[in-house]
Amino acid sequence: MPKWRIGYRTLKTAIGAALSIFIAQLLQLDFYVSAGIITVLCISVTKKESVRASWERILACLVGLIYGSIVYELIGYHPISIALLFLLFIPTAVAIGAKRGVVTSVVIMLHLYTIEGVNVEVLINEILLIIIGVGVALIMNMYMPSNEKDLTWKQVRLEDCFRSIWKEFASYLRFGDNSWDGKEIADAAAFIEEGKEMALKNVDNHFLRNDDYFYHYFKMREKQFAVIKSILPFISTLDRTLIQGEKMASFMEELSQAVSPGNTSAYFLVRLNELRNELQQMELPQTREEFEVRSSLFYILHELEEYLLTKKKFKPDPKRTKTVSAKRLNRDHEQRDTK
Repeated sequence: MPKWRIGYRTLKTAIGAALSIFIAQLLQLDFYVSAGIITVLCISVTKKESVRASWERILACLVGLIYGSIVYELIGYHPISIALLFLLFIPTAVAIGAKRGVVTSVVIMLHLYTIEGVNVEVLINEILLIIIGVGVALIMNMYMPSNEKDLTWKQVRLEDCFRSIWKEFASYLRFGDNSWDGKEIADAAAFIEEGKEMALKNVDNHFLRNDDYFYHYFKMREKQFAVIKSILPFISTLDRTLIQGEKMASFMEELSQAVSPGNTSAYFLVRLNELRNELQQMELPQTREEFEVRSSLFYILHELEEYLLTKKKFKPDPKRTKTVSAKRLNRDHEQRDTK
């Protein structure tokens, strides 16, 4: 059963709706409660989304007022007019990119139907309701709590998963240990998806700067994770008695220790090239099994190169790199203290 709580968005919705109704009532507007309804509809999860949704609703309401004025005055105020009005208005709202404003506009158009008359005072009343409802929602949405702390922790946890995966790969190559349950694979996939979603919200909460570091970071890790998954079935085909398997294990173990927001790919690309040269200097395979092992080694080397080149293209943020390192260090100290 979900835990009962009042979130910041619920709080903003409650305060915004009450404030809109208060202002509309203070101005003695007809249907003043509708200002609160408009505010509730305009509260969004990000600042940019709020602006986009508000613009769509304003545009749709203005078109709805024009359509309503024409249809009601030409045909009259009865249910057939409402049916015809909706048949004309809804496709128009979708065509002009204002489909999120349909519900709000319906409320406004039904006000005209209730009053059974269209004049300047009525139109001004409806426009003021729209301005109050949308305006208060925009003000409420100016506050969005920062999720950078959560994103940083996702980053730390994801790198922990990568570190564990490479260690498990190295362990299998060295000892043939197959007791690993692969939990880090599932965890890494979840952290990447959650991280990307949170990062997109973070971008949409900034008007003056395009803070997309975290989004690019999780996209980079997503590409690397695809490489990790592609390597997994080939690891089990390597014979741990081969010296090349031992060297590959040492490489992966070293790689696990270097998983961080910083960029150490240049060093590992050099090490990878050394491994490749060693393979190329080996004698040709004499048996089918040797051929399959050699093929697996070359494939893994190719994928590891893709993994490192993906990281090489990523531009780390020095400030955030220090923050991640500090959080990981503090967490490690806390874990040691509890043992």
